Amino acid sequence: MTAFAPWQGLLDGLGWVIARIYDVIPNYGVTIIVLTIVIRLILLPLGIKQIRSMQHMQLIQPKVKQIQQKYKQNKTKQQEEIMKLYKEYGVNPFSGCWPVLLQFPILIAMYSVLRHPQHPVHIPGGSELQQVIQQQIPQPIDSLEQIPAEPGPASGTSFLGMNLLCSATQAGNPSAELGDNRTAEGKKVVYPVNCGDSAVDRIPYYVFAVLMFGTTYYQQRQMQKASPPGAASQQQQALLKFMPLMFGVFGIFFPAGLVVYWTTSNGWQIGQQYFMLKSRPTAEQLAERAAQNDKAKKKGLMASMTERAAQERKRREQAAGGRPATGTPRPGGKRAPGKGPGGKGPAGKGKPRPRPEGGESGGADPGERPER
Repeated sequence: MTAFAPWQGLLDGLGWVIARIYDVIPNYGVTIIVLTIVIRLILLPLGIKQIRSMQHMQLIQPKVKQIQQKYKQNKTKQQEEIMKLYKEYGVNPFSGCWPVLLQFPILIAMYSVLRHPQHPVHIPGGSELQQVIQQQIPQPIDSLEQIPAEPGPASGTSFLGMNLLCSATQAGNPSAELGDNRTAEGKKVVYPVNCGDSAVDRIPYYVFAVLMFGTTYYQQRQMQKASPPGAASQQQQALLKFMPLMFGVFGIFFPAGLVVYWTTSNGWQIGQQYFMLKSRPTAEQLAERAAQNDKAKKKGLMASMTERAAQERKRREQAAGGRPATGTPRPGGKRAPGKGPGGKGPAGKGKPRPRPEGGESGGADPGERPER
């Protein structure tokens, strides 16, 4: 059956990236760690958005509690009002789950890639032999078809005492079976692989399985502590509690390479959340800052009103007892200098205008009253 095209594209792309990193660093353990860092860098904007959404939820938590108290007898109305509040502030209560959920396709693809490496054991022409078995052998075999070869570690798959192609359940088995491909007749093709010789070889596998569980649990607890109390729904809280246990169990059955990937990813997420949450205020600090901003706004409003009142009072005083306009009589009977003849303007050039003789009309001194 032909694989789903987008899924096959993801597998091919992931395999290509792993191969390119492996060409530079010929060790699958280091290659997986580098691949994890690349994936986390791609998801970094989503992680930042996750933290911001969580901070917004801290800000609106008092309003959420008010709604819960107001509509405590009507759960449907309560949920509607809370969702309206989330929409108003652009808060997504499930944003904390998105980084984890988006990694599931990558996790499954990593599992598929690690279960079907190109050269799982030291067999000359191994991949070609696999194709021949799958396509050219017409007769079915009773149970399965196994490539006859001496089991041994695949090139570059040893990391910290583990064979990254083996799981904790296969550890200590020198002839473990790897792969689940099918032939043209539908029979399973497996490869023998050396996963250790004794029970001691199981220790690093179980250590990493415990690390996978521990880092997943700590990362989820870190997010819960940073989130406001009661912000997550009961379903979300149950999911966050169930996930560490689920991944702890998976860590026993997953190939060690996949456990290394998930543990490294958890370590990155823990460090990212630590620095981002440390650099951002807590809920108490945000509440205090909001109170200070409200106080500053009220104080600023009063100061603005006082300043406007002072300006208006000054304007009125100037209008009532200030200097008169140009050309109006001054107290004492003298005309204020103005432009034109007799004034200090350009026409008069500062020379006084001669007074008409004989008291002709228009020649009276402005400062003297005409006789009646």
